[in-house]
Amino acid sequence: MNDTKVETRTEEQNLNEILLVRREKLEKLRQEGKDPFDITRYDVTHKARQIIDDFDNMEGQKVSIAGRIITRRIMGKASFAHILDSSGQIQIFVQINEVGDEQYQSFRSYDIGDIIGLTGVVFRTRMGEITVKVQEMVLLAKSLHPLPEKWHGLKDPDLRYRHRYTDLIVNPDVRRTFEIRSKIIRGIRNYLDERGYLEVETPILHTTAGGATARPFITHHNTLDIDMYLRIATELHLKRLIIGGFDKVYEVGRIFRNEGMSIKHNPEFTSVEIYKAYGDYHDMMELTENMIVSIANEVLGTTRIMYQGTEIDLTPPWRRLTMTDAVKEYTGLDFSGISTDEEARKAAREAGVNVDKDATWGKVLNEVFEEKVEEHLVQPTFILDYPIEVSPLAKRIKDDPRLTYRFELFITGREMANAFSELNDPMDQRERFMEQARLRAAGDDEAHMMDEDFVHALEIGMPPTGGLGIGIDRLVMLLTDSYSIRDVILFPTMKPRE
Repeated sequence: MNDTKVETRTEEQNLNEILLVRREKLEKLRQEGKDPFDITRYDVTHKARQIIDDFDNMEGQKVSIAGRIITRRIMGKASFAHILDSSGQIQIFVQINEVGDEQYQSFRSYDIGDIIGLTGVVFRTRMGEITVKVQEMVLLAKSLHPLPEKWHGLKDPDLRYRHRYTDLIVNPDVRRTFEIRSKIIRGIRNYLDERGYLEVETPILHTTAGGATARPFITHHNTLDIDMYLRIATELHLKRLIIGGFDKVYEVGRIFRNEGMSIKHNPEFTSVEIYKAYGDYHDMMELTENMIVSIANEVLGTTRIMYQGTEIDLTPPWRRLTMTDAVKEYTGLDFSGISTDEEARKAAREAGVNVDKDATWGKVLNEVFEEKVEEHLVQPTFILDYPIEVSPLAKRIKDDPRLTYRFELFITGREMANAFSELNDPMDQRERFMEQARLRAAGDDEAHMMDEDFVHALEIGMPPTGGLGIGIDRLVMLLTDSYSIRDVILFPTMKPRE
């Protein structure tokens, strides 16, 4: 028989035996009237990190702590263990003379993973480790399954994402990533609040999917008997608020797009969208740069960071160049000298980029940029002036109506932010929606839907406005040196196991 199969069977047998023993222990506790799951609360006075960081003041003090047993060293009449709480881990010392024979024997029967509460006195051992000498303890929850690191480890990414709860227990770096994520989101809010932006909430269920070119998730509202869409962007509702008289608004929210999954994409993700009346995309560029630099300094204490082995320098100012200039720099193709769609398609094919036989000048420019340029934009770079075909909500450039006042920020070859000088001409917007509707009717599931109410809102009148969207998950990836978007989403979308 294959040695691997024998080893796997032995591991499974061992695990099954452990599961049985732990359930038998729980049943014994219940028969003795000591069911840990009957306990409803436990008073905690201190966290592990608090005790360790403030030891000079805590030495000799009585504390009450609670956490999960992650190591044990059982000896005759005195034993050591480490417990883990939300702040970190701390050693405990359990002595039969202090807690009594009954409680000491109970402690000896506890398992790795059990959650306990205890009171005791803070001291330092002869080996120099800060410890709590236990006076009383109680089992608060029985772990019926061993922690994964003890048997199979938690190295398989699929298992880590599916069982994030155990991933957080056994991998301290994962916990740190999500603590940093929280600080980044708080930093975004603080930065905007301090500059007079109003945080708002807009609907997640839409009757028309708009604000981006993306395939939506469809659901059904039974009472109204209509199909509805999970939002693919917050943009159009936030612009309605600008029309309604708010000068500065933003929303941090979940976005849903029924598209592919990769290290850069998850079907639901978090973005912040920001709008400023009487501003333009240059204002949004300045805001993007200053806000990200501020957050990096606040969270990491530096603007020079490492991402997957490459140093990224966030020190401003960041590079700015148009899409046309970027394509010329990295491919040699000068689209400013190409005037027809046919010439553009021919130039792209000669550069090794396959384009549709009907692709327009703007579509071709964008496709060449995506295939030949994006990957080179490792250091922070603003790419300006996108073709109108891929920017249905951005204002046209007066001197070249093929292009729009739009930028995207790229770092590590990935789009991090997207911004416009917002289109506020209702007639132009209607024409662009109609063109998008024609593309949708021709089979483009990502084309923008016609939104009559938004056009009506524009007819009421929207001032010149700058708008910006930043993918928070990708920003967290950058600032935590995380390879995959799944590493920065607590519960990423997973295919159900059969």
